[in-house]
Amino acid sequence: MQLGADHVRVRVPATSANLGPGFDSLGLALALYDEVEVRLVASSDVVVEVVGEGAGDVPLGEDHLVVRALRRTMELAGAVPTGIHMTCHNVIPHGRGLGSSSAAVVAGIVAARALLADPRAVDAATVLALATEFEGHPDNAAPAIQGGATVAWTTDDGPHAVGLDVDPTIEATVLVPDARLATSRARAALPERVSHGDAAFTAGRAALLVEALARRPELLFDATEDRLHQPYRAAVLGASSELLRALRDEGVPATVSGAGPTVLVLAGPGHRARRDAVLADLVDETAGWRRISPGIDMTGARARRISGHPGALSSGSSGATERHVVPGSPAVRGGSMQ
Repeated sequence: MQLGADHVRVRVPATSANLGPGFDSLGLALALYDEVEVRLVASSDVVVEVVGEGAGDVPLGEDHLVVRALRRTMELAGAVPTGIHMTCHNVIPHGRGLGSSSAAVVAGIVAARALLADPRAVDAATVLALATEFEGHPDNAAPAIQGGATVAWTTDDGPHAVGLDVDPTIEATVLVPDARLATSRARAALPERVSHGDAAFTAGRAALLVEALARRPELLFDATEDRLHQPYRAAVLGASSELLRALRDEGVPATVSGAGPTVLVLAGPGHRARRDAVLADLVDETAGWRRISPGIDMTGARARRISGHPGALSSGSSGATERHVVPGSPAVRGGSMQ
């Protein structure tokens, strides 16, 4: 596959998975973005600069997650680049349950797609499959790719996702602690089996959540209740579990974001006064929490091509001007490319 550009910029949103009862299936894109700039260069160099979250912690070469995802996608398309100069401006907190690894994977895939002469060579199903290959499940990848709320599932044919309607009056707030929690540790806290009663309860709440998100935000409190994973993670969540309990005791629709430890609040108009009253007492930076109200992202990952001769590799100079927009989120809504 011929290259269509040698310089692209990509923006990918944070995501919150599960949303309470939708374990490993429901996800929501948040308007909190990592931005990545990629140049292909006529050398074998791989140079990665990280600014913001993860600086000093993540690899700066071939092992960087964005580079790995980009390489995998280019390989699949038959257009393997040589050198890469990449700058990551990271805002999404790492190790907090806000989809930072999914954002990195999706950034690499979407960047590779934008570099190709024909981005359609990597179609919607392939983008989601590649992201799931890295992540293990599609619940964060789907909203990162297409934005909004999504429900994802896997069959013998691979992962699938569809978008869900979101009432525009719903506000998303994330409460981010200083402490991190590895997803592997959070998953290790889960039992191999749960009772039929708890499974049935949670399935009902997940179904209700689809309606609450779309049309009935007053139902968000009941719809975000879970018995499948959050109770079992309480011990490893620590202060986040206590905050979650305090919010729900006051009728605020709060859940653990992904594997945690961030707490997500989804508030309709009827929940905001209670949310603000509880958070005013419990959450501030001196207590080790950040309160972020990012809004809900409805567009998903986006890539912008920067000028360059199709098929040519850059010398690494930055004197280019933007000239062509490439859709970065080949959404799986109705099977069409967006």
